[in-house]
Amino acid sequence: MGPCRLKTISHRGYINGPDDQLENNPIHIKKLFESGVDVEIDVWYINDNFYLGHNKPKYEVSIQFLTDSRLWCHAKNIAALEKMLEIGAHCFWHQEDEYTLTSKGFIWAYPGCLTPKNNSVFLFPERYPEIDTNNFMFVCTDYINLKGEVNARNY
Repeated sequence: MGPCRLKTISHRGYINGPDDQLENNPIHIKKLFESGVDVEIDVWYINDNFYLGHNKPKYEVSIQFLTDSRLWCHAKNIAALEKMLEIGAHCFWHQEDEYTLTSKGFIWAYPGCLTPKNNSVFLFPERYPEIDTNNFMFVCTDYINLKGEVNARNY
C-alpha cells in the first residue's frame, strides 16, 4: 500500500498558531467542523462532568460533543480517559511517550518521532520541515487553513 492522502488535524482548534481565545473553545471547534476539519482537544473529567482546557478545565462539554467523529480527545486526567472509553469517544493518553495508540487504533507520534506506518499522526510538521510527512495518514498542527491543509505561512 502506497502513501495515502494526508489529512490535517487542528491542534486544540488553532488555525494560525497558539491563540488563547481559540484554544479548546467548543464554539470555535464547531465552526471548524463546518469546514470539515478534525480537531485535537484536551479533555478533563471532574465531578461527573467533562471539560475542555489545556492546563486546567475551562469549558464544560457534553457527551454528545465528545463523541463527534471529528474529535481526537487527549485525556488530561485518568478519569477522563476511563470515562471517554466508556462513552466511545475517540481518545488517547500521552505525555512524553514516543508513541501511543488512540482508541481507534491510530498511532499518535510524539513531535519529531517517525513511524513507517501510514495509520499514524505526525505532530507539528511546521517544526520539522525536513521531515517528509507523506507516510503519515494525519498531521496535527497549530497552523491550518480551512481547506484542512497545513497553512504555508511563516511560523
